Amino acid sequence: MAGVRVAETVFRVAILSFWHVHAADYAAEAEAHPGAEVVCVWDEDRERGREEAGKRGVPFYSELGELLARRDVDGVIVTTPTTAHRTVIPAAAEAGKPVFTEKVITPTLREAREVAAEVERAGVTFVVSLPRLYTGYTKAVKEALFGGAIGEPTYLRVRVSHDGALPTEAHPRGWLPERFYSPAASAGGVTVDFGAHPLYLTAHLLGKPEEVSATYGRFTGRNVEDHSVATLRYADGAVAVAEASFLGGSSPFVIEAHGTEGSLLYSPEDGLEVRRTGEGWNRLDVPPDGPTPFERWVDGASKGRADPENVRAALDLSALAEAAEVSATEGRSVVPEWPGQR
Repeated sequence: MAGVRVAETVFRVAILSFWHVHAADYAAEAEAHPGAEVVCVWDEDRERGREEAGKRGVPFYSELGELLARRDVDGVIVTTPTTAHRTVIPAAAEAGKPVFTEKVITPTLREAREVAAEVERAGVTFVVSLPRLYTGYTKAVKEALFGGAIGEPTYLRVRVSHDGALPTEAHPRGWLPERFYSPAASAGGVTVDFGAHPLYLTAHLLGKPEEVSATYGRFTGRNVEDHSVATLRYADGAVAVAEASFLGGSSPFVIEAHGTEGSLLYSPEDGLEVRRTGEGWNRLDVPPDGPTPFERWVDGASKGRADPENVRAALDLSALAEAAEVSATEGRSVVPEWPGQR
């Protein structure tokens, strides 16, 4: 458990499953937060759940309903298999528990709409972990693009990559758990999970595309894709590319944009640079990061406040993830259906 608390009231959190690799990160963030603490655990895998609860010195519940009935649980972190979100999130909301969940809400827009509507009817705070939306670099890149730093944007590329699927001496099948390659649990491969980051960033930076075309690769022979490319076409003729990979960690993250009057590059190693046509590269300042999604959730839930901006972005993400899956599966371009459409 965490040490001294400086907040007058503590937001008491339950972890619902340690299926996702980020569950331990969110648990650590809760314990590091001066106004939050983890008080209990539920997991569909009883052995794993007992082990994780034991590490934190908190009770384990094998029955979800029993945990949700606890009056001293102020909110829940949902890090179950992606395919379980459709039932677990509404159950928690119906029990009056604010929900913080790993992306995506669900892999289809229809289900994501249903979940969001059920949570809204329950009147609890709902936040989806879309962490790169709230970073200083995303704010700086968007301001540069909208401020005309490179003229009218014509091309945007966002890439995320790690080497979780590649064999090492310590991990002959890669360090990413094999359950991430199970369609029954994950509802897909790299695109619906890690690839969510470039998808929601492209939508945030350029807006909603008219058409999506995706290509999936299975380099390591898994049942799902271990790297992918999604191409997004815009009404004004601009193109964005969202890349995701479990096959390499040498260049884990990059944003690249080109426009009618220049280019922009961002990486954690080199910072943010802009070059106007005929000029040299100039470094731009990157402001501090904003509150993390978890911090936004604790703050909002403690005050009984919703986060509609976050939910809208998460619904757009489900729309893009679904369009990419259909495109890759059927070998055609897809016109996404957006949350406001009927």
